[in-house]
Amino acid sequence: SLRLVIIGGERVLPEKVATWYQLIGNYPQLVNSYGPTETTVVATLSKLSENTLNRQEIPIGKPISNVQVYVFDRYLQPVPIGVPGELFIGGAGVARGYLNARELTKEKFIPHPFSNREQGGQEDKGKFINSKLYKTGDLARYLPDGNIEFLGRIDNQVKIRGFRIELSEIETVLNQHSQVDQAVVIAREEFPGNKRLVAYIIGKEKPVKIEEIRHFLKQKLPLYMVPSAFIQLDKLPITPNGKVDYRALPSPDISDRIEVGFVVPRTSTEEKLAAIWAEVLRVEKVSIHDNFFELGGDSIISIQMISRSNQAGLKLTPKQLFQHQTIAELATVVSTISQIKANQDLVTGLVPLTPIQHWFFQQNLPDAHYFNQSALLEIPSAVKPELLKQAVQQLLVHHDILRSHFVQETNPPQQIINLPQETVPFTIIDLSELPLDEQQKAIQLKDSELQSSLNLSSGTLVRVALFKLGSNQPNQLLIVIHHLVVDGISWRILLEDLATAYQQLMSGEAIQLPPKTTSFLEWANKLITYSQSEKLTQELDYWLSQFTGNITPLPVDFPLEKDSNTLASTDSITIFLNEDETRALIQDVPAAYNTQINDILSTALVSSFHQWTGAKSLIVDLEGHGREDLFEDVDLSRVVGWFTTIFPLQLKMNYVNNLGENLKLIKEQLRCLPKHGIGYGILRYLHSDPIVQDKLQSLPKAEVSFNYLGQFDRVLSASEILGTAKEWKSEQSKQGNRTHLIAISGLIHSGKLEMDFAYSNKIHKRDTIETLALGFMETLRALIVHCQSKQCPTYTASDFTAAKLNQQQLDKFMSKINKKRGLK
Repeated sequence: SLRLVIIGGERVLPEKVATWYQLIGNYPQLVNSYGPTETTVVATLSKLSENTLNRQEIPIGKPISNVQVYVFDRYLQPVPIGVPGELFIGGAGVARGYLNARELTKEKFIPHPFSNREQGGQEDKGKFINSKLYKTGDLARYLPDGNIEFLGRIDNQVKIRGFRIELSEIETVLNQHSQVDQAVVIAREEFPGNKRLVAYIIGKEKPVKIEEIRHFLKQKLPLYMVPSAFIQLDKLPITPNGKVDYRALPSPDISDRIEVGFVVPRTSTEEKLAAIWAEVLRVEKVSIHDNFFELGGDSIISIQMISRSNQAGLKLTPKQLFQHQTIAELATVVSTISQIKANQDLVTGLVPLTPIQHWFFQQNLPDAHYFNQSALLEIPSAVKPELLKQAVQQLLVHHDILRSHFVQETNPPQQIINLPQETVPFTIIDLSELPLDEQQKAIQLKDSELQSSLNLSSGTLVRVALFKLGSNQPNQLLIVIHHLVVDGISWRILLEDLATAYQQLMSGEAIQLPPKTTSFLEWANKLITYSQSEKLTQELDYWLSQFTGNITPLPVDFPLEKDSNTLASTDSITIFLNEDETRALIQDVPAAYNTQINDILSTALVSSFHQWTGAKSLIVDLEGHGREDLFEDVDLSRVVGWFTTIFPLQLKMNYVNNLGENLKLIKEQLRCLPKHGIGYGILRYLHSDPIVQDKLQSLPKAEVSFNYLGQFDRVLSASEILGTAKEWKSEQSKQGNRTHLIAISGLIHSGKLEMDFAYSNKIHKRDTIETLALGFMETLRALIVHCQSKQCPTYTASDFTAAKLNQQQLDKFMSKINKKRGLK
């Protein structure tokens, strides 16, 4: 008399259905049902048959009468057949909400986008239409025959190193193995930011041969979907209502780990590199196959890594890191030969101006003495001022460039490094008797005074002030340095050395800072020689030929007059990514297109200006750190000075609504830059032929500048004993004119990307720049989501330079590979 068996509540496994048909057959009828409690238990039904066994997944069927089922994307738009999306249910069975849970009801029961009724529901020619849809949180897709395939929970979808992974897909493949009776896969995060896949297996026989299962998965899935650890269990932990208790699954021990994604160092060189990477990237541990840039590294942090490596006796260059981006690869090219010999004596005398210093003096600023960078540190009140003063004095002795003065009467001006002076530019200011609010006002007043007190002619380029605020709160240490002798990377060196010197003095030791590397004087002389080389002259055609098409000026809100773009008229708008978005930007995004953060930011930049101006190209002055690997016998990893490069580039986009293609295009333009753009300034300011200089000077002028300063949380951390920088800023006099109409800069501070859009309020309205800034951030967020959604990485021609493929050939080749892997 039994005619119908309805199953539901859990995902149906094909092998279980196969067992049913082997033992029972086609009668009674087996029906798979699906439906959450919030939609009155059953929403879809699927009559199963032996034909169903040909599917990898058992469908949940079609909606029953008076029920509507939709598969939407994140924007509540229906997705095409076969494309995964979130399942939404409407119709007569949808509940009104959760009792006494207004916020949860609002989140889960949303307005029906295809109903014009705002309240309740009604009978409409025999069909009930409800004005609400229930948001199930389930991932599904429509099949060509109209059936729906359940794919798992949305929250069962994880991102590992930029790849979006459906855990149930791995479980399905695991359950196909002859040794596996049941399997569960989860993403564990034992350390913040370090997720990995862990598989829990109940075997049909014991022990399960893990190596065979791992090999089986590698044949069926891409490597990034193969769990890094496998744990064999006698049974899975179950909740009282019969579901898997994921919280009770045990953490894997080291002995459980099968080294697929994570591989520990195998040699002493790899151990040293792994320790250095973990330190500078601030991660708990590093696999030898982890990619430096996917872990959050960038070109600025790479210099810090090179410096640490050299101090550990491992000779590396920035070029080697860019070519060999994992520890396993890097260890094969690292050298342990003696380091580059650098002069450890005091350096004094005449130093040729570098390109960025020429650029500075050509601005003809009325108050050139006031063009500074400064850091304000919170330090423990127990820090001894007399020892801190000695540490500051040693910085001036060790880093020769800080003792410079400039003779501006000559053309060009001259830079001369002096002998150390007995007087130390260190001041103690006791504010401990003042109330808290007055303390801050006093600090601000002294800050302004010190900022304007530097003098290029006398060589007063550094000022340090210790503010004593009382024993019940930290003191503050202000360091002001003229920009002509310092840059962002220099600050990391100086703060580390200050902390080292102070700690040594506290321990009763003599100050012994790490050995000097190549001096700024030697670097400047080598640039002069390099400026006349044939190798550099060959770059001239690149710089002269890159500007094409109609170049139109930026729109302005007020008439552009001679005195409009003044420093005094500068306003700015600052916008942020949150911490999760920033973490995704530096850790998840790079893997999608093998990019670096500048590629992403530059793509957002061009797209946002296109939204404003309609132009598909943008001429922008880009800034780089300038510590390029030009000479084999030069090591700049511990050199203090201003190395910044500024060079013009016309960035072009061809696609209005295709973020991926635009990103690939911008990435390739940046990769084509010869030696990261350093040659432009050398040719323009140091080349002996005035015709060459004139040609470069006559190129179209960029009205926009862009500078990404890097992850300043890592650059400005000194030590536990001296704390970290509470504030870092660039300051200059308000006299004179600005160099660009819009100056955009970005950095990561306190775990958040911070973008600043500076402009003149005599040229642009605030609303105009705010719209531009919001457009930039909207595009940046869209790029992050786009990169996170990619199932497999996309490469460009610059990733395979030896293959000599164009982008079309490469795309065709990669498409074939991904088809074989079953990826999109």
